[in-house]
Formats: sequence, C-alpha cells, structure tokens
Amino acid sequence: MTLTIRDAGPGDEAAWRSLWQGYLGYYGVTLAPEVTANTWANLMAPAAPLKARIACLDGQPVGFAMNLHHPSSWVVGEDCYLEDLFVADSARGKGVGRALIDDLVALARAKGWNRLYWHTRQDNARARQLYDQYVQTDDHIRYRMAL
Repeated sequence: MTLTIRDAGPGDEAAWRSLWQGYLGYYGVTLAPEVTANTWANLMAPAAPLKARIACLDGQPVGFAMNLHHPSSWVVGEDCYLEDLFVADSARGKGVGRALIDDLVALARAKGWNRLYWHTRQDNARARQLYDQYVQTDDHIRYRMAL
C-alpha cells in the first residue's frame, strides 16, 4: 500500500466529486449542483484561496483536505483553516486522515502560516479521537448565520 498526498488537479474532478458526495452523505447534506460546481471551480482557480490536497492509495484518490489560508487578527501573518476533511469508507483505519492532517501541518509550516484550525460536529467521535491526538478542543462555539 502506497499513500501519496498531492494538490488536486483538473484530472481529479470525477474522483473528487465522488468523495465530496460521500462527505455530504456522511453529514446528511444535499447541495445544489451549482454549489458543488462552484466549489470545484474555486479549487482549480489559481487565485482562489480554497485549495484541496488529495490522498491516494496505490494511485487511487481516497480522501481530501480542503483548506484556505487567511490573515489573522490574533497573530502577525496568516492562519490555515481546514474546512473539510474526508476519507472514503474503504480507506478508513489506514492512516489516511492522519496523513492528510500531517501533510497540511507541513505545508502550513513551509509557507510560514501561524496556526492550523478546524472544527467538527460534537458527535463525530471517530474524527475527534484523531483530532484530540493533535490538540485539545478550545472553548469556542461556532455560530453560523445564512445571509
């Protein structure tokens, strides 16, 4: 088993869409097709801050880490937000999620970003077991208002 992680490219669209549908299904979310199309377009736009790293087992895409970096009001420099992390059921338990986070940590350090942060649902026990090995959750609660 060979695990590689790389930037998503135009040839990854079909695989990414399949993984994306698995991610949305896990959270019980249905998005309009134009939202998914827009997300992919942003991932491929060089100037857009949203990027994706793709994890491949033996050359087959099995997961992604979608992230963006941004200026921070709390530190001098930029932070990296891990917006979406997903590993296909067939690849779970093989270290892919950990490898995606480790890859993003290394990328953020190489780019000089100050912090990496993310969130997950409170009841996502499996993900939280992994995340707690990196850092303990802080005391923040997210509020999100649709406009």
